[in-house]
Amino acid sequence: MNPDPASPVRPYAVTGGRTAPRVKLAMEALVSSATAEQREFSHITPEYQAISQLCRQVRSVAEVSALLRIPLGVVRVLIADMAAEGLVRVHQPQLDAGRPDVNLLERVLSGLRRL
Repeated sequence: MNPDPASPVRPYAVTGGRTAPRVKLAMEALVSSATAEQREFSHITPEYQAISQLCRQVRSVAEVSALLRIPLGVVRVLIADMAAEGLVRVHQPQLDAGRPDVNLLERVLSGLRRL
């Protein structure tokens, strides 16, 4: 999916005007698809379809944003909505005294390097 970058209305329309996800979602949170490969996607939006397909391999929220070329804020809203509907699983980083998990950061860095 490559939304038209000249259209400032598109992200607003995709999220229904919302600018913040219903739940706090870290950009390093990992997302995996919760749908079966053969699931019928005719009733969900093209953005949901693209995220679901991309997240068949575990990706960070930041990776999803970069790979789909959708603004991070929009991706956060979409992924939070998809998680609420059971379409994706979100694995939030566990902070230990304010410090993120080193293994998680390494996986995010590795994914970003692949971009």
